[in-house]
Formats: sequence, C-alpha cells, structure tokens
Amino acid sequence: MNDPRLRALAEVLIDHSCELKAGENILIEAIDLPEPTLICRLVELAAQRGAHPLVTIKNNKVLRALYAHGSETNLALSGQFERARMEQMDAYIGIRGAANSDEFSDVPIEQMDLYQKHWWHEVHSEVRVPKTKWVVLRYPTDSMAQAAGMSSAAFEDFYFDVCTADYKKMGRDQEPLVARMLATDKVRLVSPGTDLEFSIRDLPVRPCNGQRNIPDGEVFTAPVRDSVNGVIRYNTASRYQGTVFSDIEFEFKAGQIVRATCSGDEAKLNKILDADEGARYIGEWSIGCNNRVRRPMLDTLFDEKIGGSIHLTPGAAYDECDNGNRSRVHWDLVLIQTPEYGGGELYFDGELVRKDGKFLPDDLQGLNEGL
Repeated sequence: MNDPRLRALAEVLIDHSCELKAGENILIEAIDLPEPTLICRLVELAAQRGAHPLVTIKNNKVLRALYAHGSETNLALSGQFERARMEQMDAYIGIRGAANSDEFSDVPIEQMDLYQKHWWHEVHSEVRVPKTKWVVLRYPTDSMAQAAGMSSAAFEDFYFDVCTADYKKMGRDQEPLVARMLATDKVRLVSPGTDLEFSIRDLPVRPCNGQRNIPDGEVFTAPVRDSVNGVIRYNTASRYQGTVFSDIEFEFKAGQIVRATCSGDEAKLNKILDADEGARYIGEWSIGCNNRVRRPMLDTLFDEKIGGSIHLTPGAAYDECDNGNRSRVHWDLVLIQTPEYGGGELYFDGELVRKDGKFLPDDLQGLNEGL
C-alpha cells in the first residue's frame, strides 16, 4: 500500500508515541503484515532522527507451530532470547496484521499458558511495558474490515482517521476527567446485568492519548485490589489466547472473581482465571472516550477505546497505576454503556457523571464531542 497516509501514521508513531531521540535503539516488530511499506517508513524516519532501528518480522502460522509444539524448555529459551534483545531497546513499535485472527484457536490452553508464562510475560510484562517507550497497533486488512462490517475502502478511511487523530486535543479534553478520578473514592457501574462498586482512592490516574496504543482514547487507573464487589456483565465479545468469549459475567467478593460464566467455553474461561492468584483480581479500570470508535469489531485495541465504554481488566496492574496485583494475565474486557448496547450509568462518589455513554458535568463536555 503506497499510501501517503502511512507516512503520516509513521510520524505519529515515531514522534508522538515514542518521542524518539538520536542515539536511541528502537525495535519494530511486525506480525502478518501484508506488505512492508509502513515498516520502511518507520525505519527511514527513525534513521533521520539519529536513532538505531531494528526490525523483526513474524508470521502467525509459524508462531502457532511454536506455541502448539514447543516444550517448556523451548518456549522459555525463546523468551530468554527475546528478553535479552528487548533489554537493549529504548523504544518499541509493535504492528500486527490479521490474516487469520483465529490462528491460535486450536492451540491447547496448556501450551498457550506456557507461552504466556515463559515468553510473553518475561519479554513484554517484565521489560517492554515498564522499561521502554512503546506503542502497539493493528494494520488495516480485509479481515479487519470484515470484522467491522465495512468495505475495505471504507475501513481504510476509518482506520487512518482514527489512528491519526489530534492526540494533543484529546489530551486536553481528558484533563478534567483525570482530575475528577483523582478526587474520587467510590465508583459504581450500573447496566443491564451489572451493579458493581469499587474504590479508586489514592491510586494514580493515567490519560492515554496516543503514547502507548494507536488508536487511543481512554483514561485508566486501577481499583483498590480488595474493594471490588458486585456483578458485571460484559456486552462485548473478546478474543483471548485464540478463543472468542461472549457474554462474560463475573461476580466479585472482596476483590476476587468468585463466579465466572460466559457463552461458549466456560471451562477455558475459568482455566485462564486460574492461571495464578492475581488472575481473579482486577489490575485495571478504564473509561473509553474515543467517539470516533462507535461499535465493537473484536479487536481490543479498538474496542476498549469506544466512546461510552469502560473496561475492567482481570490480571496484572500497570506500574503507572499499581494496585499491587501481579499476574501473567492482563485481559481487557469491555462493557459499552451507550443506548444501542443497553445504556448504563457511571457514578463517582454517588454523583452521576455519565449516563448512556454521555458525560453530564459541564467540565467533561469536551469528551462528548462527536456523539
């Protein structure tokens, strides 16, 4: 795709997301990209800024073979190799295509858990996320367009519009929400099948406007680990470890998921949550506020940014908003509260701050733009 919009996207990734400087090492990791133009633009821009780009190109069919047939020793060795490389990086850009989003669906969960433990966790959770300037994104493909229910041409227009948004303005619009969350103790979520309460008292709050995810548009923190009580029913399907889960419902007592159900493979759902102690506790809570993204497309990087949504994440907390929860799982699950998806209410210390996906206080009206 020799599209001038690719250069604009590359500039966002290099200059805004990674703020790449001369002398820094950057790893560009591309998985299942249909063609290399974006990679080439990133290499060119990194070199022009005096940085040192490295490139790795992967294929999900090959990765499937490694995950499915690798021994614990084999997968641990892969993790050690990639960790050593990541430890030398100052920045990271991860780009993933979608030739077949279900490529890992038949890999046994025991094998995926070995990969998660010895490879993903060691490289990404332990090094890339806390120690580099990183950003991850998808690449526009026909399969993504199909998942979004759009023609390929219409999806490309949507993709570039969303991914090259005015992230500086987005950051300014998020500032009042950050201030309100920092001043909040009790949060309550109410939607069909959902009545959940938790505390975010004294926890940091992180606005996201293009630094780590493209597209972006969320403000996140974490609940006090043992404060979550009640029930949540997610209304957005999620793909995790190659399997699609729908209608996930969790019941919480003192922070722990004590009941987990879904449509489909309920045993696999609970096996994921039993990966370690932290997997049944919440490590992140976030408010989606990108109003250019209006409906789910079974891609977390887009779905979790939907204007009028929240996501509540079983598993590891981020260092930036650390509630002490540790896990090799980090699973962003989305609840949309707009009228098309059943509506819902969001309360801060008893004050109704968002109803049916629309913010009510005057200082948050900037986040309603485009609704």
